[in-house]
Amino acid sequence: MPAVSVSHLAKSYGDLTAVRDVSFDVEKGEVFALLGPNGAGKTTTIEILEGFRDRSGGDVQTLGVDPSDRSTHRWLRTRIGVVLQELAVEPFFSVRQVLTRNAGYYPSPRPVDEVIELIGLKEKADQKVKKLSGGQQRRLDVGLGIIGNPDLLFLDEPTTGLDPSGRRASWDLIRELAASGTTVLLTTHYMDEVEALADKVAVLFKAEIVASGTPTSIGGRDSGTVTIRFVLPEGVTPSDLPAPSPVVADGIVKISTDDELRVLHDLTGWALEHGHVLPGLAVTRVSLEDIYLDLTRAEP
Repeated sequence: MPAVSVSHLAKSYGDLTAVRDVSFDVEKGEVFALLGPNGAGKTTTIEILEGFRDRSGGDVQTLGVDPSDRSTHRWLRTRIGVVLQELAVEPFFSVRQVLTRNAGYYPSPRPVDEVIELIGLKEKADQKVKKLSGGQQRRLDVGLGIIGNPDLLFLDEPTTGLDPSGRRASWDLIRELAASGTTVLLTTHYMDEVEALADKVAVLFKAEIVASGTPTSIGGRDSGTVTIRFVLPEGVTPSDLPAPSPVVADGIVKISTDDELRVLHDLTGWALEHGHVLPGLAVTRVSLEDIYLDLTRAEP
């Protein structure tokens, strides 16, 4: 059974449609990224999955139960973790006090010291929340999300406000959680974060899912045109190259092709045969960001 199963989900507010016919599954232990511009329906969808908002139609299962079923609300609350963009935390409590207090809400919480270590706040354990930097407070938010040792963790923009070091530490934590069996559903506007973490991706636009798949295949990334680049070897002219329609600018060769294997085979074979080096040889696919922007570009 998937950790999350969504089938033909719909949510309307009068004449306003927030979510229309949305379907996707999140497998146990998977990192799933739900992407989309502001107003696309991400927050509504996630709040329905968490049981904080009722749906207008469709079927939803979160950890095998209907999140709108009041009889299982208490149980579901103990099995999920939620990290919002902003959490209200008592500013005069210390990191340890806040985590200890919240650990008491769960039947089998993670050890407080273990969580403090995981979120990189060991040196700040007895520091008051109001004294923490913005990035440190964001780490504490994540700590509050995992203190209950959840089976399913919702992360809303988990690395907003973090410096590069903090972002990488958060990525490592998410990978560790997933490796230990925790299912993670995250939203983010950072495409490098999606490529680094997500097993699967779904893109919401105008209340509907417009594409889904792996980060490497969504939108045809794995089968579209690629660009092969390298520095033109000394003494070689573009006409010498065994490649279709090479474009040379400032000594850099660019070849666009949808038959990369054949072109690379011909190029490297030619270079080896004639003793040439192809400095900076690289193959670039259309970026995930480009795919995302194409999928979410409003019609003129």
